[in-house]
Amino acid sequence: YDSGVVDIGDGDVIAFKVESHNHPSAIDPYNGSATGVGGIIRDVLCMNCRPIALLDSLRFGNPQSAHARWLFNNVVKGIADYGNRTGIPTVAGEVEFDESFEVNCLVNVACVGLGRIDELTLARMDNPGDIIILMGGDTGRDGIHGVTFASKTIREDSELERPAVQVGNPFIKKLVIEAALEAIRTGKVTAVKDLGGGGLTCALSEMSSKGGTGVDVELNNIHVREEGMTPYELLLSESQERMLFTILPESQDEVLRVFRKWEVPYSIIGKVTDTGRIVAKYRGRIVVDIPSKLLTEPPLAKRRAKKKFIIEKRALKPPIPTDFVEVMHRLLSSPNIADMHPVYRQYDHEVGLRTVLKPGDADAAVLRIIGKDKAVAVKIDCNSLHCHLDPYTGHAAAVAEAARNVAATGAEPIAITDCCNFGNPEKPEVYWQFKEAIKGIAYMLKGLGIPCVGGNVSFYNEDEESGRAVKPTTTIVMLGLIERLSLVTSMALKNVGDSIILLGKTYPEMGGSEYYRLIGFDGGRVPKAVASRERASIKTVAEAIRRGYVTAAHDCSKGGLAVSLAEMAIKGGLGLRVDLAYIPHTPSMRIDEILFSESSARFIVTTSEVNTPKVLSLARRRGVPASKIGEVSSSNYTVAMNGKILFECSVESLRKSWQDAIPRLIGG
Repeated sequence: YDSGVVDIGDGDVIAFKVESHNHPSAIDPYNGSATGVGGIIRDVLCMNCRPIALLDSLRFGNPQSAHARWLFNNVVKGIADYGNRTGIPTVAGEVEFDESFEVNCLVNVACVGLGRIDELTLARMDNPGDIIILMGGDTGRDGIHGVTFASKTIREDSELERPAVQVGNPFIKKLVIEAALEAIRTGKVTAVKDLGGGGLTCALSEMSSKGGTGVDVELNNIHVREEGMTPYELLLSESQERMLFTILPESQDEVLRVFRKWEVPYSIIGKVTDTGRIVAKYRGRIVVDIPSKLLTEPPLAKRRAKKKFIIEKRALKPPIPTDFVEVMHRLLSSPNIADMHPVYRQYDHEVGLRTVLKPGDADAAVLRIIGKDKAVAVKIDCNSLHCHLDPYTGHAAAVAEAARNVAATGAEPIAITDCCNFGNPEKPEVYWQFKEAIKGIAYMLKGLGIPCVGGNVSFYNEDEESGRAVKPTTTIVMLGLIERLSLVTSMALKNVGDSIILLGKTYPEMGGSEYYRLIGFDGGRVPKAVASRERASIKTVAEAIRRGYVTAAHDCSKGGLAVSLAEMAIKGGLGLRVDLAYIPHTPSMRIDEILFSESSARFIVTTSEVNTPKVLSLARRRGVPASKIGEVSSSNYTVAMNGKILFECSVESLRKSWQDAIPRLIGG
């Protein structure tokens, strides 16, 4: 079905889905990203769940490139304009920059919807005789062959395929949302599906094949934007803001009154049959007559997989820095770590009154369930460089990090959906990356006991001229459930004198780290993702938060311990003092490795002095290495080793480097 649905208790359900709109955004970033938002909203809507939040995961080339900046600014504007105008908050996201995304940017958009378990609708035509109604925006020639274009590599002349990019209308979408939800509430709607890739062709075939039925439609009845459209164009148009309904024949007037109330155009285009065939007519002449399952049960392609060789200079290590303050400023200025406020400020993230924490205040967004003392946390995440260096481990770690992110807000991770972005699968090395990624994701999900309830795959993200593919990137959207609103936890340091505790062990795993990227060093070992370690650390943090011990929580990821501590200090406007001698780590680790390793299964939590032994006791019981490494202070960021200060700087100076980077690199 169009979205996965998860039971969150009390009869409430969350529908959530993530999809890509990469190819359209690469040639028309504003419309491509905007219609990506529109399409994912409809996927949730057709489950009879009200869309309550949007998230995005974006990838661009070198930010010093004019092309990358053009893509960035227009993609963000497209997402912002569409989401804001439909009244759905964009509550979280992530951005990475890497030269592999110079031609093929990645635009993955997720939507979260709220509904009732006994009111869900399904996209299957079960009842012969039901009336088929096309409602929403007019059908035009935009988007024809959109899915075909998305299944090709980007070429120098791909700009000519701009007509394959759909054009959205968020104002009509707002009306479609309200009309669809009210129509379904009548109880007379038997099935709903959005019209996305492939237009009517896909919607009719998918709905009828799932129900074991057929359809008989008259294409001439479709309300159109352009005169003279051929049957071929009517069937393949991917014009936006359209949905397909089936309705009990004796009740069509009641449903149509709802559509008229909201001034949403509609057309009665046919009926469900028991023939098992798709029959389409144009002006009374049959133009299509094929089995319903012909398009939904295709043969499987046999692909060859070949391991991709990645050079790892494990024996080599870079020189130890002489100025760690400079390294800290440079890391916090990295576009993959820096403050994304220039993006967030374009999004209305509080419309709907469900947003508990503002974007960037915690590791995940938190949305209250209005009228209930509970909330959901949601996070979208992936580390493309780790996934490139080791597709299996990198993707397992992506699941683990997303789980840690929601856990750090006080939530129990309960489900994921994902979006796989790869190059040309006809190339054995790319197909091997894809297979390894799926294995890694499956391993971590099994180890954490979390289901995957949906997914999307985008292939051919590759520049045909150079043959360069994007780094493999499977975006993970993690959903978590917070039992009580009082448990919601942010990353900001709260109280001078609080203890800083590190949960989890640090290893010399520097491969793919932002530190190595910063100093231009290739190789090293990617952080290992061990499900048992992840599960133990997540359970420890969850229990500590549930017992009221934790005042702030943040997972360790990009930039390692040093950057995670800086982010907590910046958010809280307070300082800290830590001693590296107390950090659980393997013997003989260098100072830069302790500071900047991105080892998995680690959290930083703060707690009062009286609760410090309680948190450490919880960790010991679960076998999680843990230690008090320092305290919260009033202003400075101070790092010591065995009591001797290694470096010290003001939190305000770190904040400036962190906040100024994106406006300086991108503008805005």
